[in-house]
Amino acid sequence: MFRTVLALGALSGVVAASPNGQTPAAERGEPQWREIAWPFPRDGWPAGRAFRCAEAACGVDTEIYLRPKLGFCNCDTGVADDDEVDRVADIDLISPRFAAREVGRVIRVDEMAGRLRSYDLKMPDGAHHAAVGIAVSHRCDLLVAVAQGAVAGPEVERTVLQFLGSPEIKRWMASAMEGVR
Repeated sequence: MFRTVLALGALSGVVAASPNGQTPAAERGEPQWREIAWPFPRDGWPAGRAFRCAEAACGVDTEIYLRPKLGFCNCDTGVADDDEVDRVADIDLISPRFAAREVGRVIRVDEMAGRLRSYDLKMPDGAHHAAVGIAVSHRCDLLVAVAQGAVAGPEVERTVLQFLGSPEIKRWMASAMEGVR
C-alpha cells in the first residue's frame, strides 16, 4: 500500500500533507499510535497517557503507558539501579506476576537519564507477554514508561524507544515534567 501511495503521489506531482504541513506518519512508513483510556485503577499518582499500536501498523501489537511522578526521584542519584526500575515503572499494574529477563541498562530519553529493563509477564488470563519498564529522571522528578506486547522483548523495546523519540511525545514529556530539562 505504501508503494502505491508513493506511486500515486509521484504520478500526480502532489505530496499529501497533514494540516501542519508534514507528511502523515502512515505515508512515511511510521507506526500509527492511537491514544486509549488509562486502563489502570487510581493509585497515589495521577493517571498517565496510554497508547496502542496494532501489529499491522507497528509490526507488533504494543501498548505503552506513560506518566510523570513528580518529586518521586532521588534528587542526587536519579534512577540508580534495577531494583528502582522494578519498584517505580508500573510493571505491576499490568500484571503482578513479572520477572526480569536480564540486567537493565542505562538509557537516555530526550534529555533525561535513567534505566530500561525487560520483563516477562504472566497475564491474568495465563498468556505470556514481554514488557519493558523505563524510568528516567530530571532533578527530583521521574517519568515512567511501561510497554507490553505478546512478542519477544527486543521487539517491544525497539517499539517503545521509537515511540518515546517521536516529536509529539517529546513535547508532551517536557510539558508533563513541567518544562524541566
